[in-house]
Amino acid sequence: MSKEFEIYDLRVTVDRIEGRMVCGLEVGDYFELTESSRIRIPDGKHFCMFALGSVLPLLSAKQRDLHPNDWFELDSEVACSDPEERMIMRIERIRKRTVSSEDLT
Repeated sequence: MSKEFEIYDLRVTVDRIEGRMVCGLEVGDYFELTESSRIRIPDGKHFCMFALGSVLPLLSAKQRDLHPNDWFELDSEVACSDPEERMIMRIERIRKRTVSSEDLT
C-alpha cells in the first residue's frame, strides 16, 4: 500500500492593511509553507510572529483538497490578531506535490 499523498505548498501574502501598522510588514510581503512543514521567508524580509500565529492553525487544512462547497475552500482571507492593525492576509495554493507519510513527522 502506497504511503504517498498529495499536498499543496502555500503562500501567505499581506493583502491589505486597513489600520495602523506597527510590525513593519507591507502589502505584498509573504512567506511560503513548502514540503508540508517548511516556512520560507524571502531573504532580507521578516514576518510578524503575531500575524504568523493568526494564520498557522489554518494552514494544515488549506494544504489539503477540501470539498468544493466547504467554506474554507471558498475563503482564503485571514485577519491578524492585532485589532488596531486590521491586516488581512491571503492564503493561496502555489503548487501541488506528492509526499510520503514516512518522510513526515
